[in-house]
Amino acid sequence: MNFPQLQVRTTDAKLGLNIEKPNQVIRQPKASQHIEQPAAIVEMNTTRGVMKIDSSQARRDVGMLGPLESTSKYASEGRQKGMQGIARRASEGRQMMDIAHNSNAIASIAKKNTYPTQAKLGIDFIPSVGSVKLDYIPAKLDINVQTKKPTISAQVNKPTHEYTPGNVSGFMLQDSSIEIDFIV
Repeated sequence: MNFPQLQVRTTDAKLGLNIEKPNQVIRQPKASQHIEQPAAIVEMNTTRGVMKIDSSQARRDVGMLGPLESTSKYASEGRQKGMQGIARRASEGRQMMDIAHNSNAIASIAKKNTYPTQAKLGIDFIPSVGSVKLDYIPAKLDINVQTKKPTISAQVNKPTHEYTPGNVSGFMLQDSSIEIDFIV
């Protein structure tokens, strides 16, 4: 025995989508800044160094005298040599007066005046050591610096934001269907 049959055939609906993607643009402009550094003020004060050189003793040692000093020196030396000459002649006169006691007085006086005394040998430092006197006052340097702070101005720029929202729209690619058959 055959039973009647019922056959059902269905087709699914197919849905299509149109998708527009959203668009987003973000820009961050650089910050605007201005930096200025004023120059520092530098003040420098110097006092000169002073060097005093006293070479008057060294000049005297080598025979370089001023007019007043040389006149005084040569006058004193002349007076001393004159006195030595007077003393020598007085001594020789006494020796000649005592010729009765000293028969060789004239010969000894002649011998003493004929052969001068020998000069002594030695090293003389001209000018004498330490005859140049130095006095030095060092220079001084004072430095004063006044620094100045930099001026900084900065402006932060806000970001720009552009947004286009996306869109989704649907459409039917295939409609759904049902077919029903009855088979006996």
